[in-house]
Amino acid sequence: MAVRESTPPAPASPGSSAAGSPPGSATKKDFVKEQSAADDDAASFAEHNAGPELKRRLKSRHLQMIAIGGTIGTGLFIGSGSALAKSGPAGVLIGYCFIASIVYSIMMSLGEMATYVPVTGGFTTYAARFVDGSLGFSMSWIYWFSWSITFALELVATGLIIQYWDDSLSIGIFIAIFWVVIFVINLFPVSWYGEAEFWMSSVKVITVLGFLIFGICINAGAGQQGYIGFKYWHEPGAFAPYIVDPSRPVAKWVGFWSVMIQAGFSFQGTELVGIAAGETEDPRRNVPRAIRMTFYRIFLFFIMTVFFIGILIPYDNKDLNNGGYTAAASPFVIAAQLAGVKVLPDIINAVLLTVVLSAANSNVYSGSRVLVSLANDGMAPKWFKMTTKSGVPWVAVVFTSAFGFLGFLNLSPNGSQAFDWLLNISGVAGFIAWSGILIAHLRFMKGLEAHGIPRSKLPYRATWAPYYVYYALFFCILITLTQGFTAFMPWSVEEFFVAYVSLILFAVMYLGHKLYTLIVHGAAACKPVSAKDMDVTTGSLDLDAEIPDEVEEPTSIWKKIGTGIMG
Repeated sequence: MAVRESTPPAPASPGSSAAGSPPGSATKKDFVKEQSAADDDAASFAEHNAGPELKRRLKSRHLQMIAIGGTIGTGLFIGSGSALAKSGPAGVLIGYCFIASIVYSIMMSLGEMATYVPVTGGFTTYAARFVDGSLGFSMSWIYWFSWSITFALELVATGLIIQYWDDSLSIGIFIAIFWVVIFVINLFPVSWYGEAEFWMSSVKVITVLGFLIFGICINAGAGQQGYIGFKYWHEPGAFAPYIVDPSRPVAKWVGFWSVMIQAGFSFQGTELVGIAAGETEDPRRNVPRAIRMTFYRIFLFFIMTVFFIGILIPYDNKDLNNGGYTAAASPFVIAAQLAGVKVLPDIINAVLLTVVLSAANSNVYSGSRVLVSLANDGMAPKWFKMTTKSGVPWVAVVFTSAFGFLGFLNLSPNGSQAFDWLLNISGVAGFIAWSGILIAHLRFMKGLEAHGIPRSKLPYRATWAPYYVYYALFFCILITLTQGFTAFMPWSVEEFFVAYVSLILFAVMYLGHKLYTLIVHGAAACKPVSAKDMDVTTGSLDLDAEIPDEVEEPTSIWKKIGTGIMG
């Protein structure tokens, strides 16, 4: 893998074959030595180009499973049930399909940048480098805060899941135990994280595939309900009213829009591929492959799962709004109970524990790498760049992991309310990050044009850009601004601030960084990055280098889907 170096190669010596000397044994030997040294230099640069002494140790199969594991979580296993209750089977299916179309655009935009400039922190670096330093600062910090707080949430969830088997046990025990487990995993080389994520994501994949087969059998009449077909689409109906008087048509629209917002939260995590690109072997080949298969994974794991949930469970089933993080709240379990299957709840609860641990593992990994990116860009203390000999940013890992102790707030009634406020700040951060990725991609394309670099030479190009990017950006911003619409139905000051405190925090950080930049560096430094001044070469791959051992894409649609499942 060739990487664009910051210094030009030294001229060939007069005695070398490159300078025109006749080939001989000595000259050939010198040439081989020179070529080997050049390859070593390129490999060394590629490894350290990921960031401050980080190592490219994530293999292709690790990246494939990170792409899967970043999306399949409690949002699918539990959150899809409440989404069905709010909108009905048709509403939830349309909502998830719509959000999926946005996510695919985001992934293609991220893929185009991450394959050309594969740096640690990924899109958080791109926002500052291609758009505006203040945008990069505010987006990166709120995104890091999102992952650190979500880590605390996942630790709490582990305790709730285990309480399903024995509710006499304290949640605090499992917060402490699993904090140590996740912390230790992230202190090992990044390949350990990749390996752990590979196997935990494999459990998710097998569970979802098993549910799809289960859904086909139950719908065909294998359960105690007999043949189901689409009867729940007729009674109680395809769309569910939400909040508003059911007799008013707008009630079903409200349900549909609320599902789109919830589906967006479920899809968050797909961007982890961009963060991991800086520590991936051969990113020019492996990152595009992971991005390319995103469509098939979204279709199979989300759209098909939501479809089967909608035909197996009526939206007015009271268990859908059970709440909590145990198997009792999972539509997978509710579907099994309606079919008369008794053993599935315990199995699903065990799977949920794996899902939550996988999410917690990703929380610490991604949060620590965002801190490294911030430190590398001068937006966080430099000691976050300190790494172990194996390339692990241990200070960033320790700092991010420490926020997991906020999970202990849930052990007191008053503390749990404060914890809910912190969680709401993290909820909208995903949409802010997605918007930042899309804006950065639009500016990235302008920068390439200004520097005379044709997009046709990039290792990976986003389809239908820039129009598809504008489409996704518009709806990302719209959903971000309207995600707290329930505060207006009826008006509630408390709900309004709970819903929009993250946007307020983002605005404060953005304007605060602008003001600091103005005072310290002057008005010129406050301007957005112009296309002609944009740095699109540092850390970029050599566009003229050949991609070794390129994997030929399967031509059959069924082979593509099969490859998309397991990479």
